[in-house]
Amino acid sequence: MARGHQAGTEFLTGYVIEYSLSVDNIFVFVLIFSAFGTKEEHQYRVLFWGIIGALLMRGILIAVGATLIATFHWITYLFGAFLVLTGARMAMHPPHSIDPDANPVLRLVRRLIPISTQESGQRFFLRAPDSQGVVRRMATPLFVVLILIETMDLVFAVDSIPAVFSVTRDAFIVYTSNVCAILGLRSLYFLLAAVIQRFHLLHYGLALVLAFVGAKMLASGTYEISTIVSLTVISLILAGSIILSLAFPPRRLGVP
Repeated sequence: MARGHQAGTEFLTGYVIEYSLSVDNIFVFVLIFSAFGTKEEHQYRVLFWGIIGALLMRGILIAVGATLIATFHWITYLFGAFLVLTGARMAMHPPHSIDPDANPVLRLVRRLIPISTQESGQRFFLRAPDSQGVVRRMATPLFVVLILIETMDLVFAVDSIPAVFSVTRDAFIVYTSNVCAILGLRSLYFLLAAVIQRFHLLHYGLALVLAFVGAKMLASGTYEISTIVSLTVISLILAGSIILSLAFPPRRLGVP
């Protein structure tokens, strides 16, 4: 309110974009936790440190993005094309499974740090004997899960942050809308994780949102779409995908 109606509308639009795109992130988190058999009581610790890492990484990415856009205006069109392509990819290849061994960051961690296979509770590191019987400091499977969560969050941030920049160039609004969306979504993680499968058409809505904001950035040099129009279009797309998911559940569509 102190910064005016326009700033408030930009913040709300950025919040809706970040929140909606992060919902798809939750689906991936559920797959990661399931793949590693992470107990629910241990997921809290991973999510807590995941939030800390996400806030730090997004702060860095937003600062870099704001600097690039202010220095090189053509970056706006590059971001726009990237978002359109990402939207098309999301529509054609929704996430169904996670292969931890295919993650390059995780492969690098396994080369640098020995990984223990024994039960470790909520610890990320412990001292245990290696294959030669030498006691040494080792990472636990829970640390591996944390690395995967942070990596996937970084991947999603690469999509969502340029999308928010399509609404505003104010780095403060971009960051605060990201922070509020992340904190709000993670606080509802276990509730959303239990019902996320019901919204099986949501990823098509998210793909349309990415394509729309990408097109908005590409057209910014010739035609400027107002923030209130962007907020309305994005809200209608998301609401439509949720309503259609509930009206046409997977069984009625013949989806297993």
